[in-house]
Amino acid sequence: MTLEQHWPQIRNTVNRASHCAIASVNADGTPTVTPIGTVFLHDTATGFYFDQYTEVLGRNVDADARVCLLAVDSRPLFWFRSLLTGRFPSPPGIRLYGTVGPKRAATAEELRRVRDRVRIPVHLKGGRLLWSDFSQVRDLTFTDYRPVRYPHMMSHLWQ
Repeated sequence: MTLEQHWPQIRNTVNRASHCAIASVNADGTPTVTPIGTVFLHDTATGFYFDQYTEVLGRNVDADARVCLLAVDSRPLFWFRSLLTGRFPSPPGIRLYGTVGPKRAATAEELRRVRDRVRIPVHLKGGRLLWSDFSQVRDLTFTDYRPVRYPHMMSHLWQ
């Protein structure tokens, strides 16, 4: 099946991940991974993330826009139930391959989405320090995917 056919399930997996990681390539060819807590996906194989605290990632994608995003369902109850039953009810993670666009100003809708995500933690001192100054985003366009696989526990999924 194609990326577009699996997109609703891919979005669900990414939405269940509390953080994602974006892999990029440094100027010397070495890989690097950047944790990102503000990835949002659209209804199509696209999305965006807030470009805050991502200096190395920004430099890398400005030189080579290709990336791999990894999202893992990190909910403890999901893992407990899966381990208890010996079966994942949905893929535990997804790798998305694509490109990142240039930095741009966030739209009002994008700012609303990030405010909705951090609405409770932003009231704490650390939350205010981390999440009160978002203004720039980068667009993501995905061209391929690969689910995280644990064959014995998910042979019934994504055949």
